[in-house]
Amino acid sequence: MSDPQTVSVPGRIMAAEMAEQPAVLQRILDEGAPKIRQIAAEIAARSPRFVLLTARGTSDNAALYAKYLIEILLGKPAGLTSMSTTTAYGAKPDLTDVLVVTVSQSGGSPDLVASTKAAREAGAITLAVTNNASSPLAEVSEFHIDVLAGPEKALPATKTYTAELLALYLLVEGLRGGDGAAAKDLPGLAAGVLARHAEVRALAERYRFAQRLVITSRGYGYPTAREAALKLMETTYIPASPFSGADLLHGPLAMVDNVSPVIAIVPDGKGGEALQPVLDRLRGRGADLVVVGQQAQVDAASAGFALPAGVPEEVQPILEILPLQLLAYEVTIARGQDPDAPRALAKVTETH
Repeated sequence: MSDPQTVSVPGRIMAAEMAEQPAVLQRILDEGAPKIRQIAAEIAARSPRFVLLTARGTSDNAALYAKYLIEILLGKPAGLTSMSTTTAYGAKPDLTDVLVVTVSQSGGSPDLVASTKAAREAGAITLAVTNNASSPLAEVSEFHIDVLAGPEKALPATKTYTAELLALYLLVEGLRGGDGAAAKDLPGLAAGVLARHAEVRALAERYRFAQRLVITSRGYGYPTAREAALKLMETTYIPASPFSGADLLHGPLAMVDNVSPVIAIVPDGKGGEALQPVLDRLRGRGADLVVVGQQAQVDAASAGFALPAGVPEEVQPILEILPLQLLAYEVTIARGQDPDAPRALAKVTETH
């Protein structure tokens, strides 16, 4: 990775913000966790019936991760909202005793603010998870969690994404009375992953001239596949299609051949076990398969990036995305583009 202190180097801001992630994770554990536990206790005391999650873009992938946490760890139904039902169609659902969690880096998108305000008026318990405590979204929500990532200046969101993941994990842990112990080693582990950026630079050469990419996973890894695809598309401009491994077998597998680059995020746990038949089918089709996962899975693929062993599956996404952020950065640099300023993007996307 390029030296982030060298002002003339494209991507210096994104590089610096990726490098901040271990410190951000530690800040959340040290400073944010007590408030998150308090908010979670207040919400749990009101016994919400189920949870709705509202977000856009990168934050939508963080919300999908929270959906898995809520359904698996809490045993409560959870869904991702369609904001247009409220903002465009004027629907007025009964949200009494429903927890509505809105996730947004900036907290400034009008549709997020409007749908959250409408949810509160419809009887919901509303919680905003943002990187801006003074945002309009925080103001209209009953509760607010600050992810404490600090200002993010690069257009591709990196540190705010992992901060959202950790904050949402701690929230769900608080809702079920857990102590969040699975997260305690994440800052050090993240620093170790990011220190191996030379390995990712070597991988990036595989994709410098790629025309398209397929990214797949299952379980907790599926939000990582979606976020990796988004990062690659918005920085490198390579079309990247994310699929649940189960969905990939229902038709899209037909587009994979022996020259098709496929990235598989293989969780160490039940998600990875569920993905195994998909990996076997991909190998059978001769796909150029790169794996982000445990060393044995990497060894069985064309190439890959081995993640630390022994990490609980529910927090592995916080580490899984790191080499994929680095990959998006390195491929973009290799293609002669600036990952700090992708074309046609703005930091706050004002959808309605």
